[in-house]
Amino acid sequence: MRNNNRTSDELRHIEIIPNCNLYAEGSCLIKCGNTHVICTASVDEKIPQWLKNEEKGWITAEYALLPRATATRVSRETHGVGGRTHEIQRLIGRSLRSVVDLSVLKGFSILIDCDVIQADGGTRTAAITGSFVALYLALQKMVNNGKIPYNPIKEFVAAVSVGICHNELLLDLEYSEDSTAQVDANFVLTESGKIVEIQGTAEGDPFSQDDYLALMKLAQTGVLQLINLQKEALKNVEI
Repeated sequence: MRNNNRTSDELRHIEIIPNCNLYAEGSCLIKCGNTHVICTASVDEKIPQWLKNEEKGWITAEYALLPRATATRVSRETHGVGGRTHEIQRLIGRSLRSVVDLSVLKGFSILIDCDVIQADGGTRTAAITGSFVALYLALQKMVNNGKIPYNPIKEFVAAVSVGICHNELLLDLEYSEDSTAQVDANFVLTESGKIVEIQGTAEGDPFSQDDYLALMKLAQTGVLQLINLQKEALKNVEI
């Protein structure tokens, strides 16, 4: 039996709390069970030098695991980010850019910051799901302030982990499941079901194509639930 009597296809308890930061153009605190991530979106009226001749803006991301986010303290990455952090930052940025018309952001950059304040598995998927909410709020504020003509988001996007543990397919793995899984995968999917990214690996024996398709179907179910929660969180927010 999973913690909190969760069924195999059940998400952890999810909370998305928008506008958790007084100063950021967009922000939210996302809680996925015991994984908690603060996501902020900051608007900068300039673009990277390498984009100066392009007719578009940019969205990029930074990710950090705070020292006591885990059971034992981890050191801050004060001398440059490690490989895992760099990979997650790039994943978050790709995921958000995939659903935004960057031409509408011409001349602007948006920097997403994801700070994990408590980790219990699924920090990168929580960061993507929460970052989308922060980005949406920042873009809508830009519309309201006359900086861009309309919100350039093409569709919603979210991410979730799935896996096989003790030969059972599970949705939204917490650390105790993730650390012992036979198969571990992260799916980033749009509301229409399009694939942004899939990261998956077998930790022992290879898994079958049928298992892969079953994991994808489970992930699609979870992502649609997360997108409904994103919409609910955004519904009555003052911008």
